[in-house]
Amino acid sequence: MENDKRIRIITGHYGSGKTEFAVNYTLTLAEKGYNTAIVDLDIVNPYFRSREMEPMFEEKGVRVISSSIKGLAGDLPALSPEIYTILEDKSYEAVIDVGGDKAGATALGRFYNRIDKDECDMFFVLNANRHLTGDKQNAIRYLKSIEQGSRQKVTALINNTHLCGETKIEDIMKGQDLCLQVSQELGLPIKYTVVHKGLADYLPNNICGEIFPIDIFMKKPWEME
Repeated sequence: MENDKRIRIITGHYGSGKTEFAVNYTLTLAEKGYNTAIVDLDIVNPYFRSREMEPMFEEKGVRVISSSIKGLAGDLPALSPEIYTILEDKSYEAVIDVGGDKAGATALGRFYNRIDKDECDMFFVLNANRHLTGDKQNAIRYLKSIEQGSRQKVTALINNTHLCGETKIEDIMKGQDLCLQVSQELGLPIKYTVVHKGLADYLPNNICGEIFPIDIFMKKPWEME
């Protein structure tokens, strides 16, 4: 993580687990002692939003920036001007959780001229079990559409292939095969392989990228206590 650039943009298809990864990544930065901020830039999808974790983030000292209209149920395209502070204040390690399609990524495109490319990574989270990104052709098409909407270039791939609580090692390896195909086609590195902490010890030795164990924070409404 220490070799990643200061601003980490996290994007991917709805259901890829991009927000779960963004939440875990942010918490890991905070645990390492970094001055950390997370920006919830997903103004399209009202579910599985990183801002849902705001109380926990604040407890960990993480600055949370989301829509300037507060409330979890509402979803208005009102972007907080605080975002500019995070982009320009180099004391922050920033994670930006972007909407999971071209329309959602367009919100990021608004800041095209304010993002220093030399200090920015954009990670494309790929789940081979999602029907719109389940093969090389569709995965690349989806990646390109997000690049177009965001006006940013993807710098690395993240294998986050899962089936929620039913995930098996075979799913992760299926995702690795797909990531390798996309990597070879586009010349992009595979930066992380995401795995639930309960499965991390069972991964084979031929995993591509850095293994990133996660906890599950983003739960469906019926899973909440």
